[in-house]
Amino acid sequence: MLKSVVFLLRCNSNRIIRDQVRYASQALPQLSSEKYNVKRKQFGTVQESDINYFKSILSEERVLTDENDVLPFNIDWIKNCRGQSKVVLKPRSTEEVSKIVKYCNDKHLAVCPQGGNTGLVGGSVPVFDEVVLCLGLLNKIISLDEISGVLICEAGCILESLDTCVRERNLIMPLDLGAKGTCQIGGNASTNAGGLRLLRYGNLHGSILGIEAVKADGTVIDCLTTMKKDNTGYHLKHLFIGSEGTLGIVTKVSINCPVLPKAVTVGFFGVKDFQSVLKLYKSAKLSLGEILSAFEMADFNAINSSVTNLNLPNPIDEYPFYVLVETHGSDEGHDAEKLNRFLDKEMESGLIIDGTVTSEPAKMQTIWNLRESIAGSSLTRGYVFKYDVSIPLGNYYDLVPMLRKKLGNKALDVYGYGHIGDSNIHINIVVPEYTKEIGSQIEPYVFEEVSKLNGSISAEHGVGFRKPQYIHYSKNESALDLMRELKTLMDPKGILNPYKVLPEK
Repeated sequence: MLKSVVFLLRCNSNRIIRDQVRYASQALPQLSSEKYNVKRKQFGTVQESDINYFKSILSEERVLTDENDVLPFNIDWIKNCRGQSKVVLKPRSTEEVSKIVKYCNDKHLAVCPQGGNTGLVGGSVPVFDEVVLCLGLLNKIISLDEISGVLICEAGCILESLDTCVRERNLIMPLDLGAKGTCQIGGNASTNAGGLRLLRYGNLHGSILGIEAVKADGTVIDCLTTMKKDNTGYHLKHLFIGSEGTLGIVTKVSINCPVLPKAVTVGFFGVKDFQSVLKLYKSAKLSLGEILSAFEMADFNAINSSVTNLNLPNPIDEYPFYVLVETHGSDEGHDAEKLNRFLDKEMESGLIIDGTVTSEPAKMQTIWNLRESIAGSSLTRGYVFKYDVSIPLGNYYDLVPMLRKKLGNKALDVYGYGHIGDSNIHINIVVPEYTKEIGSQIEPYVFEEVSKLNGSISAEHGVGFRKPQYIHYSKNESALDLMRELKTLMDPKGILNPYKVLPEK
């Protein structure tokens, strides 16, 4: 039995703590193949001879076959998906990854690459009996150029560990996630993870300078450049960033790290309605300019979920909407003055009803903790449908009240929160338990409404296993045909992370 799942919260000196979120039910989640009515493709099945080969190149302790040892690798962290893998492999090098993948390709064995397993769309866990390729032991930092800010590391490096390392040299990772204590940089790259400060530092297509990846036939593709300018031919790194392990397995990355800000300030504000959130965002861009690093919003129900379910403190009173603003700069006094002036101006205008501004680490951690814990805060209450979509800002919050009205008392809670600066909203729908009836009321309704607004059905979480059948709401058939051609070219037998990203023709 999977009794609990670890999720991550920002707190204390390391800014991350691990907390146990216990589910109302101790039962294992339903098998993904049964829950979503998926048929197994005609792949081979792992035999004893295959296990012996894997042991010959990895050593016995890095080949897991015991059911209890394999179980955690079969289940995603929100207990939505469960696969049926019988073996987990733990390579330590690109060469070992290459040998494993080539062997599996020759034997027609499907492979599911897995990093920190913090995804929300089932992309990192098997659906049937795929061989799980756990990349956590590829965890070496290869080099860090303190002048250029370029870091080269292996795919299994944990994001928080990388951030700690580069901070010692007055740099930071351009990516910051609530799951930074568990997620791995290879998984971040493979899903093109967004995070909290994309507004300031951009996405990984820009931050990642180079990639090393292993194709389905075991060929190692070395595009591990450290140059910010390289216009020699096709930019192959982009094939692997965001393709979720379906075109190749990322084994190393080179990434550009920004300078560590000397001054960090956080503001947390209460506002009366969503239109005030939008007006506040426009004002923040004008007033804070180049130092604005994050602009987050959450409705009352989202913040209340963290407060009520996790007993976290809210530094201000209760309001219909909350805004979290963070600045990164080089002069603490100057930045705090700008943020305080922004606060005074908008309190006088009435956009901000109440608020607090701080540069004290403990207080900033308390505020970020409240925001980052939202994702896991309702898992104790029942089953949570999670949606990660991009919607034009004018309609950004429309879906939340629409869903509340549509579902009525069938939902325990419906709330929205997310990254205003990226037009990316996360919508959580909490129900007592999963049923196909409630699922059919929500999907494809959510994706249909997003499509009507020319939004994206996946802003930063990826497509994974849960969304291939809905990808047409964001991509037309000509785009999907080209994706299929790329998949066929790079993985002719389809062994890499099958059942993910692309729908069947």
